[in-house]
Order: sequence, then structure tokens, then C-alpha cells
Amino acid sequence: MSNSQYQTFEAYGTQPALDPRTDLHNMETSAYGGYVPPPAYEAAAPPAYEDTYRPAYEVPEAVLPRPAGSVTGADPTEPGARATTGRRAGARARRARCTERVDGTVRRLLPQALVVAFLAGGTTAFVAEDKAIELSVDGRPRTLHTFADDVTELLAEEGVRVRAHDVIVPAPGEALASGDEVAVRYARPVRLMLDGQQREVWTTAHTVEGALQQLGVRAEGAYLSASRSRRIGREGLALDVRTERSVTVMADGRARTIRTNAATVREAVAEAGITLRGQDATSVAPESFPRDGQTVSVLRITGTKEIREELIPFEVERTADPSLFQGTEVVERPGQPGLRRVTYSVRTVNGVRKKPRWVGTEVVREPRAQVVKVGTRPLPAAVQGADQLNWQGLAACESGGQPGAVDASGTYGGLYQFDTQTWHSLGGTGRPQDASASEQTFRAKKLYMQQGASPWPHCGGRLHG
Repeated sequence: MSNSQYQTFEAYGTQPALDPRTDLHNMETSAYGGYVPPPAYEAAAPPAYEDTYRPAYEVPEAVLPRPAGSVTGADPTEPGARATTGRRAGARARRARCTERVDGTVRRLLPQALVVAFLAGGTTAFVAEDKAIELSVDGRPRTLHTFADDVTELLAEEGVRVRAHDVIVPAPGEALASGDEVAVRYARPVRLMLDGQQREVWTTAHTVEGALQQLGVRAEGAYLSASRSRRIGREGLALDVRTERSVTVMADGRARTIRTNAATVREAVAEAGITLRGQDATSVAPESFPRDGQTVSVLRITGTKEIREELIPFEVERTADPSLFQGTEVVERPGQPGLRRVTYSVRTVNGVRKKPRWVGTEVVREPRAQVVKVGTRPLPAAVQGADQLNWQGLAACESGGQPGAVDASGTYGGLYQFDTQTWHSLGGTGRPQDASASEQTFRAKKLYMQQGASPWPHCGGRLHG
């Protein structure tokens, strides 16, 4: 017990009390924020002369309460003053020793406090980087923890492989935060035949019905090649869709309008209750796809064949004959026309006869060419004794001046109406009407020199007129 009014407590063998001003930041913490006691060597008992009293030296001595009966300004040589002065000197010594000890403790604990602070900060960063993510892959959700920074890194970390048409929400590359939801919907190829038009589309739907809704295809009353509930794998499928259409069929003077999802015009006509017979046809190709609002006319066709015989004209072959005078042509062999049989198709469409159409030709008889001899012999200059006569007047009387004239009986011909026998006796060949006018006149002069005007009993007088 001290003689002073204030008692002094000294602790031996215990850990010194920490100064809040110097030791607060030297406290070590665990990874979970708890207090870690100092090392064992820190707990060794201090020397016996050292106490832990930390009195009012932190408070100015002038403000401390004074004990009753104390006298200010007492003489230090007095017995009471000397005792008081000794106690104060001992307190100052104890305070100096305590200060040295605290400084040493701070120097020992500072490196360890820095390590603990670093570990505590790393633990906090580790916890902050971990994210709770809701990942749904093709409709299968799951919750996971990840350190990925964005969607692309997350999918790569989870081994989710995506293709060009797959849908990813949020988009690849978007940053992630804890609590985000990431959805991957696989795209499936559909080879769609829609109302006769084929195309390839992609859908993220799992069923045929979902794909039709996603593609905006009106399926009420439509024909589907697969059931609506059929699932679509990632390999896709082929789907034929024929929507319901309105088609009007005109036949036999009546119009019939039907609702159909037929694949061809022929099927639509049959659904309208109309039968095509024989050569009957439609106004559009029967195998074409019927369009909505289309009008199809049925053509009732009957057909017959007509056979016509036609002559084939013969050719004329001319050969030179030096025995005939120039300008004279003699038919050595008359020509004969050929005969061919031509077949035509005649159609009647809805009671109206159409223009015949050629089908084929058959030759019944080949034509025979006509052979004609052409004279090349030069004509004589004149016939002595007959050149001055009026041969033009005689020809006008006998034949009207026509070299090819023939009488009604067919016996006489030419300008001067020779019979064949007389003509040949004068050196002519063939028929007189086939010879040239100059040759006929030449032979008529020769005949006159032999018989005079008697061969022409009715017109001979014209020679001298």
C-alpha cells in the first residue's frame, strides 16, 4: 500500500496492457477477422522491477486533485516534502522503462501485422471475384459459381459450344455480375416447303408447333408433314406445310369455290367434285401449286382426225435436141403428179371447233418428172416462093394467132392447125402446138410449097389477101 492517496498496482508475469494510441494497429487478425494472440515469446514475464502502472502522467500534473492537507510550495528539505519528491522520481523512472518496452513490442509486431493485413485483403478479393450465375442451356437451367468476367469466358469455362445461328442472352462479351442469368438457345435448321416454295430457316424452338409460331406460319387448317408435337433435334428436320387456300373451279358452266390445302391443281379440281376425262385439260398446269384466290377453268376437249389427199407436183426435165429448130420444145414424156395423204387433228374445246393441226404426212404415189426436148438447130433463113405470103393472116384465121391452140377434137394444133401426121412428114417432132411459132411458120411454108393453100380450105385465101 503506497503512502500516497493513489495506489500503485504492479503486475508481474502477465502481458502488458496495450496502449490504444500505439498498439491498436499491431493487433493481428485471422483470415476470418478474429484476433490472433502474439507469439509465445511475447508473453514472457517482465523483470521484477517493472510494473504496469500507467497513471496520470498522461494528465498534466497541475490538474490532478491534490490530497487533503497538502501544502503548495512546501520546502523540499522537510521530511514530508522529501517523501513526496522521492515518490515522484520513482514514478518517472517507471514511466521511462515502460515507454522503452512498448517501443520494442511495436517493432516486433509490425512485420507480422503487415502479413496478416495482406492475407485478409486477398481473402476479401477472392470472395468478391466469385459470382453466382443462373445458366440455362437449351432450356436446362442450373446455378453455378464462376470467376469468369464475361459471357464468352463463362461459356468456354463450362464447355458450351455455340454455332452461328444460336441465340445467347446476354450477348457474348457482355460483363457478368453475381446474380445474372445467362441463356443459350440452340438453333435448329428446318428445310421448310411452304406452299410450294422451299427455303431453309433456323429456329430455337424444340417442337414443330413452336417452330411454326416462331416463324409466323399460319397453321390453322394447314397440312403438316410432321405432327405438331414432334421434337426437333439439333440436326433439324424437313417440314412440308400447305396452308388452307380459297380456289374457284369453273367447269361445265358452273363455278365452285372451295377451301383446300391441296398440293396440285389436279387435286383441287378433284376436291371440287369435277372429273377430268379423256383429253380434258385445265387453264393452268394441272401439276402446278394452287394459289389463294386462284380461278381454274376446266376445258372439255374432244378430238377427231381428218385425212386429206393432196397432189404432189411433178418436176420438168429439159434436154437439148439438135434435130429440133431453136425455140422448139417437144415433150418426150409427160409428167405425172404424185399423191400424198395428210392427217390433221381437229379439236373442239367447250363446243368450239379449233383450227386443224397438222399431225403427219404419208406419200401414196411418188410424182414422175416430165421430159422435154429443147431444139438447138438454127432456123432456115427463108422458104423460096412462100416468104411473101400473109402467114400472119392465115394464123389469125386458123387459131386466133395462138401457137398452142388445139381444136375441140384434139386432132389439130398450133398456129396453122396441123395434124400430127402432117407435122411429122414435114420434119417436125412431138406435137405441133409444142413447137415455137417460128418453126410452125417454117413448116407451114414447106407445106404450102408442096400442096399450095389446099390444106387450109376455109382460111387459105388469107395468104393472098
